[in-house]
Amino acid sequence: MLVLTRKKGERVMIGDDIVVTVIDVRGDGVRIGFDAPRGVSIQRAEVVSAVKEANTGAAASAAQTADLLVGLLSKARKTETDRSDAVPEAPAPPRAPSGIAPKPTPPRPRP
Repeated sequence: MLVLTRKKGERVMIGDDIVVTVIDVRGDGVRIGFDAPRGVSIQRAEVVSAVKEANTGAAASAAQTADLLVGLLSKARKTETDRSDAVPEAPAPPRAPSGIAPKPTPPRPRP
């Protein structure tokens, strides 16, 4: 790490195209300006760290949710399989021979 002492208005060059300028000094704070090409990302370290932590937490939460969903689906499939094994299917109603019309079903009386 390079450590420099700079006064208000003084600059530091990083490579050929990045300029860091000391804008103001107040108490224990220093205002600095960065002049860099558009393709160069300039971020505060604490913001980058907070975003990484939030992304890690969101990814872990999504993985837990996915695991829960897979478990629920497996349980539902198992329950469905158990039900189909326990309850036999009702036999299909007999079909009339072809060419013969089936008897009409009389209407049910209403209570």
